[in-house]
Amino acid sequence: MKQRMAYILAFLVVLIGEICIALFVHDDFIRPYVGDVLVTVLLCCLSRAVLPKLHPALPVFGISLAAEAWQWLGLTKKLGLAGTALGVILGSTADWRDILCYGLGCLLFAGAECLLRRRK
Repeated sequence: MKQRMAYILAFLVVLIGEICIALFVHDDFIRPYVGDVLVTVLLCCLSRAVLPKLHPALPVFGISLAAEAWQWLGLTKKLGLAGTALGVILGSTADWRDILCYGLGCLLFAGAECLLRRRK
């Protein structure tokens, strides 16, 4: 239970960071790239808190790829979700750099877990 609480706390910290980036950062690097890296870390932390035995990096990366496919197919617009909260979450433009950022976020999460386990 203690470990789950650590992941919940990490999830909340990253979520606050993501919200701050979304609300206050309007640039061409931090918001699109750091935000994409952090969103995978956010999902990995949530996955670990809910399903502690599942290693989340691969499923989260898979979900991220599915989201990019969704964007590439233009489903947000086709389903009339553009401009809605769900449309913002799902996104509307696909970019191969997003996939790189998602992969980097999953690698950072997995690497951080390895380092923390070695210390124990």
